[in-house]
Amino acid sequence: MKKMIPWLITILLAITLIAIVSIILFKSFFTDPMETATETKTIEVKVLSADERVKVTSELKDFRRNLKDPEYFVVLSFAFQLDSKKAKEEFDKIIDIEVRPIINRTIADMTAEELNGSQGEDALKSKLLNLINPIVPKGKLVKVEITNFMITQI
Repeated sequence: MKKMIPWLITILLAITLIAIVSIILFKSFFTDPMETATETKTIEVKVLSADERVKVTSELKDFRRNLKDPEYFVVLSFAFQLDSKKAKEEFDKIIDIEVRPIINRTIADMTAEELNGSQGEDALKSKLLNLINPIVPKGKLVKVEITNFMITQI
């Protein structure tokens, strides 16, 4: 019996380690990616008057790009609301050199089915908000709106 105790302890430790590793792997493989995306910080939007909103909003009109499916392309226009007039001025300086490439890469990985409907548009807006916000030199990007949206088959 004395010779069996070390073997029993070793077997119990091995089973415990295997159980812990399997739980960790199960959680990492079977968690929903949308759950981790909802854990990001939420930005509160202040209610602004129309004149104030125009002063802090930058537009990108008629953005055209092929989708992941080569038979479709999309024409989009965006309105980017920033938190201050100074942030808008800085954002306007980088809109062509940094913002357009981010939008280009994001849309290049999407299909027409992913963009269809309000859920597709909301997913695109939130993805762009999360990708563009870190590159804004001063201030924050508060809101991204799609002002024109058209998917066309070639």
